[in-house]
Amino acid sequence: MTDNSVVFTRSKSNKVEEPFVLAPVFSDALGQLNDYQQKAWKAFNSLPFPDDSQEAWKRTSIRGIRLGQLQLADTNTVLSKIPVELTKPLTDDLHGGEILFNGSQVTIELDEKLAKQGVVFTDLRHAQKDHPEILEKVLLASKTYAEDKFAALAAAFGSNGVLLYIPKNVTVEKPLHSLLWTSGAGNLHAFQVFVYLEENASATYVHESASAESNEGQNLHAALMDVKVGPNSKLNFVELQSLGSQDWNFTHEKVSVDRDAEVDWIFGALGSHLTKNFSDLNLVGQGSTGKMSGFFFTNGNQHLDHDTQQNHLAPNTTSDLLFKGALLGESRSVWQGMIYVAENASKTDGYQANRNLVLSEKARADSIPGLEILTDDVRCTHGATVGKLDTDQVFYLESRGIPRKEAEKLIVEGFFDPIMQRIPFEGVRKRFQNAIEQKMKEY
Repeated sequence: MTDNSVVFTRSKSNKVEEPFVLAPVFSDALGQLNDYQQKAWKAFNSLPFPDDSQEAWKRTSIRGIRLGQLQLADTNTVLSKIPVELTKPLTDDLHGGEILFNGSQVTIELDEKLAKQGVVFTDLRHAQKDHPEILEKVLLASKTYAEDKFAALAAAFGSNGVLLYIPKNVTVEKPLHSLLWTSGAGNLHAFQVFVYLEENASATYVHESASAESNEGQNLHAALMDVKVGPNSKLNFVELQSLGSQDWNFTHEKVSVDRDAEVDWIFGALGSHLTKNFSDLNLVGQGSTGKMSGFFFTNGNQHLDHDTQQNHLAPNTTSDLLFKGALLGESRSVWQGMIYVAENASKTDGYQANRNLVLSEKARADSIPGLEILTDDVRCTHGATVGKLDTDQVFYLESRGIPRKEAEKLIVEGFFDPIMQRIPFEGVRKRFQNAIEQKMKEY
């Protein structure tokens, strides 16, 4: 008898299809940054690219990325003018300092009064020359590059980025702003941000990644952010992502909050073709507090995946997360959230919620909250919703003489209002509200 049976095997659809052929260019100068990058490059070569065998990557495929076609951005990026609206203050009338990255061109400004108080706000290349002892302190404390292939890539190739250092007992009243602006296509953009607040310090920091639209190919943006907030300090951290539709975006971010310190962390994700973001809030000191507020609005074939961790590692800590997003076209969002409470972290108060509004038949939102609690005497709650526009609400507004399109726009604005109320900065709210208007025009 002839065996005519056919055996089907399932291939991993998430594996990259092209080899990565680039190598970093290390500086000839000796220094901690050079050592750090070489350690990251060693980690990169020892780690595999992620695939869907890993829980964090089951819902986000990187199969379509063209790694073999990438070039180093530093030598191949064609400079284009940064849009004026991206350089305007988002949190105040004036900046206390601003750093603009445009290809190999870097512009740095810092208020003289802040510089005299010991505030360091500069790029990594100047930091290695002018503030080696502070840079060494920051880099020795960072091990994020060892977490996965893209984190190691960001560290190994990220020869430039931001260093923000606030000394003990210094309050920075005017916001600090940095912008990474990219253009062209076929480029690797690797970038790093290091923030370090000493004890009893305070600051507001806004960082944005943005790019011009291009139909010529793909870009890869890999970023690593490491933030440490010292005892009894406070940081307002605003992070905006408005990359072009040709950009594949991979970011790893860690914020560590020490004793009685406070962080208000605000995310806004509007751009990129694909984003995979890991954001860890580590409450390492007793009495520390962290708030995470996220906004996203997708259209076309965008895919945004945010993986958040609220790690309670000390007693009497508080975390509060709210992510809200709307989806158009054939776009997809993934949010995976975890509240982790360590054995010694009693009196923990943790909350997380993700709300999604699906505005088209082919859009999809995956929402996966989680709790891991290893001690008693805690209060932890979570929730997630995915829904469509309420037809009763639309009908009600229409019955009051409001045209259907305007009624739907009002409902979407109302859906986002709770997240807007959590944002203390008028400029950031306006940016998000403008994005809602632009996206709703497509709807």
